[in-house]
Amino acid sequence: MSIFDDTTKKLMKDLDVRNIHAVPRVTKVVVSVGVGKHRDIKGHVEAVEKDLAAITGQKPQVRTARKAVAGFNVRTGNVVGYRVTLRGKRMEDFVSRFVNITLPRVRDFRGISQTSLDDNGNLSIGLSEHLAFPEIHPDKTDVIFGVQSTFVSSAKDKKTARSLFSALGFPFKSQEQMDEEDIQLETTSSRAAKAKARIATAQNTSV
Repeated sequence: MSIFDDTTKKLMKDLDVRNIHAVPRVTKVVVSVGVGKHRDIKGHVEAVEKDLAAITGQKPQVRTARKAVAGFNVRTGNVVGYRVTLRGKRMEDFVSRFVNITLPRVRDFRGISQTSLDDNGNLSIGLSEHLAFPEIHPDKTDVIFGVQSTFVSSAKDKKTARSLFSALGFPFKSQEQMDEEDIQLETTSSRAAKAKARIATAQNTSV
């Protein structure tokens, strides 16, 4: 029995849903990587494709630029990234590994922000280093890159989506944690503003 089977039973009870087909579920997972300015580094694009295939167990789809962007030195047709769409058994296996193995390996991980959920019931999580995935061995990879994973669900709103993903084991931050982070951010911003004001005052005084 998979975590998805357990989740369906739990959600039927928690959401008071009697029709099993009305229970929200994850429909697919989209895993993507952008190569950006590193695309011109020899071997980088190939290394990204190889490691993403190892992480997902599926051949990545190439994403190319549809139009030129002079400011970023991007030409039409340039490789800008890779994407893999997982469904069925591979999707279930990826979700299970992501929750139980990958996230606990993320350095200084303190939970998923509720802002990672969108109004359509999808959850997007970005990892700055793909080394957190158990399929990647640090001594056998040539590059380090970020990975964006979007878990698409049939939930119709954020509240229902959070119930779904929480039931699957995704560890969300508590409201208390988020409030504390907001306070820390405000304090940091306030200190930065005061420091900037002091520098400006000192510069004006010295003129």
